[in-house]
Amino acid sequence: MIAEPNTSPSQKENAVHDEPVPESTVQNGSCVRNSNLKTPREKRKVREQCENIRRNSSSSRRVSQLQNGEVVEAVTLFEVVSMGKQAMQSVVDDWVEAYKQDRNVALLDLINFFIQCSGCQGMVTAEMFQSLRKKDVMRKMTETFDEETGLQYKKFMAYPWILTVTWPVDMDNEDYPLIRTGPYWKKFKTNFCEFIAVLVQQCQCSILYDSYLMDTIISLLTGLADSMVRAFRHTSTLAAMKLLTAVVSVHLNLDVNKHNAQRLYEVEKKRISGKRTTYRLDQLERKRKEYEQKLLEVQNMMNAIFKGTFLNRYRDVIPEIRATCIEEIGSWIKTYPDAFLNDSYLKYIGWMLYDKQPEVRLKCLLGLQGIYSRKELVSRMDLFTSRFKDRIVSMPLDKDHEVAVQAMKLLMLMSQNCEDVLSAEDCEALYLFVYTTHRPLAVAAGEFLYKRLLSREGDEEVQPKGGGKFGASSDQLKRLIRFSLESELHKHVAYLIDSLWDWAGKFLKDWECMTTLLLRNGEEDGEALSDAHENVLIEIILATVREAAEGHPPVGRGATKKIVSLKEKKIQLEDCTKITEHFIVVLPRLLAKYSTDAQKVANLLQIPQYYDLDVYRTGHLEKHLDALLREVKDIVAKHSDLSVLEASSRTYYILCSEEIAIYSQVDRARTQLIDELMGQLNQLLDGFWQKEEGFCMDAGEISQMNSALTRVAAFHNAHDLTKWNLYDKTLRLLVFEMEHGSLPVLMILPALQCTYFSLLWQLAAVSENSPKETLFALRRQLRRFSQICTWFLHHKEKDVREKAFMILCDWLLILSHQDSNDNEEAVGLLYYLPSTSLQEKLLLFIQKHVFMEEEEESKDLTEEEERKDESCKLDDLHKKRSLLAAYCKLIVHNVVEMTAAAEIYKYYVKTYSDFGDIIKEMLSKTRHNNKIQSAKTLILCLQQLFQAHAESQDRSSDVDFSSASFTNIKELARRFSLTFGWDQVKCRESVAMIHKEGIEFAFQGAAGVDGKCLPPNLNFLLIISEFSNKLLKPDKRLVYTYLQRYIAEPLPCRGDDWQPLIFYRNSLLANEDEEGFVLGSPGESSSVGTSKTSSFKRKLSNGSLPETSQTEAASKAPDLRCATRLASVAGKSRKRLKSREVCLQEHLPFLCPGGLQRRYCKAEIKTEDVSKEGQAEDSIEDVDVDVVGADQDS
Repeated sequence: MIAEPNTSPSQKENAVHDEPVPESTVQNGSCVRNSNLKTPREKRKVREQCENIRRNSSSSRRVSQLQNGEVVEAVTLFEVVSMGKQAMQSVVDDWVEAYKQDRNVALLDLINFFIQCSGCQGMVTAEMFQSLRKKDVMRKMTETFDEETGLQYKKFMAYPWILTVTWPVDMDNEDYPLIRTGPYWKKFKTNFCEFIAVLVQQCQCSILYDSYLMDTIISLLTGLADSMVRAFRHTSTLAAMKLLTAVVSVHLNLDVNKHNAQRLYEVEKKRISGKRTTYRLDQLERKRKEYEQKLLEVQNMMNAIFKGTFLNRYRDVIPEIRATCIEEIGSWIKTYPDAFLNDSYLKYIGWMLYDKQPEVRLKCLLGLQGIYSRKELVSRMDLFTSRFKDRIVSMPLDKDHEVAVQAMKLLMLMSQNCEDVLSAEDCEALYLFVYTTHRPLAVAAGEFLYKRLLSREGDEEVQPKGGGKFGASSDQLKRLIRFSLESELHKHVAYLIDSLWDWAGKFLKDWECMTTLLLRNGEEDGEALSDAHENVLIEIILATVREAAEGHPPVGRGATKKIVSLKEKKIQLEDCTKITEHFIVVLPRLLAKYSTDAQKVANLLQIPQYYDLDVYRTGHLEKHLDALLREVKDIVAKHSDLSVLEASSRTYYILCSEEIAIYSQVDRARTQLIDELMGQLNQLLDGFWQKEEGFCMDAGEISQMNSALTRVAAFHNAHDLTKWNLYDKTLRLLVFEMEHGSLPVLMILPALQCTYFSLLWQLAAVSENSPKETLFALRRQLRRFSQICTWFLHHKEKDVREKAFMILCDWLLILSHQDSNDNEEAVGLLYYLPSTSLQEKLLLFIQKHVFMEEEEESKDLTEEEERKDESCKLDDLHKKRSLLAAYCKLIVHNVVEMTAAAEIYKYYVKTYSDFGDIIKEMLSKTRHNNKIQSAKTLILCLQQLFQAHAESQDRSSDVDFSSASFTNIKELARRFSLTFGWDQVKCRESVAMIHKEGIEFAFQGAAGVDGKCLPPNLNFLLIISEFSNKLLKPDKRLVYTYLQRYIAEPLPCRGDDWQPLIFYRNSLLANEDEEGFVLGSPGESSSVGTSKTSSFKRKLSNGSLPETSQTEAASKAPDLRCATRLASVAGKSRKRLKSREVCLQEHLPFLCPGGLQRRYCKAEIKTEDVSKEGQAEDSIEDVDVDVVGADQDS
């Protein structure tokens, strides 16, 4: 049985703490010592043998490599493997020969290799194990750190050796070969694993079974794998797992040889007694027993490695180690299923499916894919499948994309090779992943959907009744249509088609079958599609045409643009030709059949934009073009739906390209259509103006006027209708509404749109040769239209107000960003920026229509009414987002002053779920345009909120820091701080400006700086303290110095009223160890102690030892200690003085006024006569502080 994984792992397995293994500056290539030899002669003999063997072996394994222009020769095993010798087998052969000559020396060389591969370049001391001292030795098997010497010791058993590894410890170094980046170290890992595999392979016929080599290696790796040091644990675990993988291969070979020997023995035994020889039988019997003995030894090796390393490390705290263990156990199961394919081993993979790290879960899924892909193994996975199936089914929802993709692929294999393992509910849940935005996961789900539901065995052979040549494709299409309808996500057909494109491209490109289904007459064969099925099929046709012609996924799926290969480009061109040739003939018939259905026609009219229009002329298909133009004209006359009219207008625009041969034919048809539309509109307008003022139009007349204006507006969007003088006609309607206010909304909205398009076409027609009279007239028209839109911002109808606002925002953006390359004089005349009053009106409109919540009446609604209500709320949210985005564009492009953004930022936290992405993008863009002004806008927002909070509080009582309003301000400041990211250097000017403006605001209104009068805005320091962690260390000193300008000395820290100042001061001095005395007053300084270990490490790294103890240093007089610390900081190199000067004068000049610089820079000026030795001694540490030593608090 498979037990549940233990949620509280054992201390031995999971309580391993990471300790890094450092690298010393000098590599000790021969660092193994034997310390248990009795006489000096024996020691000298072993040393000479070691040197001879190393010299002999190095001559054959010598590898050269260019490094910095010099030839470096590899001598040790580590150097040979790390440089990547081509023939790894020759390296192993050299070591095997050395082992046969003297196995102790060769083994010590191999031990040194594993230690060096762990990144440790310390010393390894070996002594022979003595059985009489076993108890004493086992007590000494430990891993300790000596604080006196700063060295780490690890003593462990590697039978028959007792190894002691010694190395210096640097707690900041976590670098070792296996985790180093770059192609060189990736190759090292590959070479390391290959070396172990080749070593076992070369030793399997000789020294592998000498009961010495493998015992030593397994003991060594087991001991290192139990280390507290991450590098030892990681390297030895990888080596042990690869060693077991190689041993498993040896076991397989032995098993095959044993069966062969047994078979030969049986054959020889059955031979005729006269021809049978006893010698031959005895020989085969000995061979069989020899194989059995070797199998037993190999089995013991496998058990030792599995129990000694895998069981302890498969739940290690390091995810890389866990992933290595799971990857290898999957390899063992696939390689040797007879031994490993059982629940005793499968349970580890099942348990690790719940691991918190995605790389571990990924290795589990990859291992299971190798097992489930083989049908002969699946039958032995019943218990595992039943136990962990639910977990695997849920893993496509994994937050890691690669894990989700591999989980879907695993489920595909399970559905193919396991009968009825997935229920109908499981499959339905998995099908819906075709709509996900992550394309690899959607494609994997598309394969699952296609092979499980759409493509069934026998589809090609069995033709449905009446299906004809499209039987198979027709059946698949109907199943796809039903799936789209049943999933209730048929509005996302483009995503569905993109998911299936790689697997079902053949039948998805069968447009002839699709159009045949649409044109089929139900009365003839009784198989006509329903209206819903026809809608989905037309959407499928449009999606497949778009996918084939464009060759990239739909919007929202796939962030990067796909690079199309030559082969794909060729296929794309062939598909485009195929689409054109087919739909040129069929599309007019489809439009004629569905001419009254707005939804179907709007989709069908989008197909011509993917045509290869040259086919009309080369294929002599002009008659089909005439048929298409007739149908489009008829559709425009029948429909007033905006989507249909825009699709028709775009069709004319696509067909009216001047560079193609059919331009004149389409242009005549377009002109004729527009003449008819304008004639209808003029007739309706003449009838309207002939009536008396105030006459109310009936519903029919309003509908006719709305249809005429909407048709003209849709075509005016893509076509220049200036010669029809539409501007004067629509402007008169708008002026009439301003004067009388009696026009219906259905007339106002298209009239606004037509007037806007008319001015845009006139603006686009301006050129160098335009006379000034024309420019001045156009200027008057532009100003007039801006005033009209401003007036409509206060219209009684909400739809009119929103339409006027959107047009006005786009209009202002266009007028303020015109291209001056053609005519600078014209641009100067037509340039327009909104006045202050207009900017205020725009801001008030946003506050009222976007951020002001409407009161809702609680009503008991039915389920249908609730659904409609939710749909209305969603549409209303989309409108609000569009309004806010239009206004934010004005701020980003400097049409509206950036300070207006402060009013928008106030709603950042409150409306984060609805508008947070828009506000955050505006903040990012404005910061990119002007860092300082953007920072001032942020602090202005916080100041306004703080003032409103202060006015709402009772001034006679203390400020309640736990109040909701104050907490919201602090949260908003924290969110603003997070937007600066991790690059403190990039945002240093902005953050410093926030602190400067905040300090000035906090002490604004103070009567003096004597500490007796409490500034009214002092609590604002608590808010700007949220930005302290974004300051660099040098900038913290500058901001603190600037703060000193406003406070008295000594610091007025008595009472709770001054606590905000103390809190803010502490946030500036956080993580400072030496600046406390220099920056603060003498009464505020406090001694900063350091531990004995850290002090020793710092002095040891500088190559010096302390001359006096810490106790003696602490016993010095306080004045002397302060003076020493002051001299130490003041004695920094000229680089720091220059750095501060640069900060004051170049980067942050606003933090250092002239008087302040003279007052607070005396310490630096007085300490210029510092010895060069002191400057050089301190410059090393100073570089870390000034350049890369900035703390980044999360």
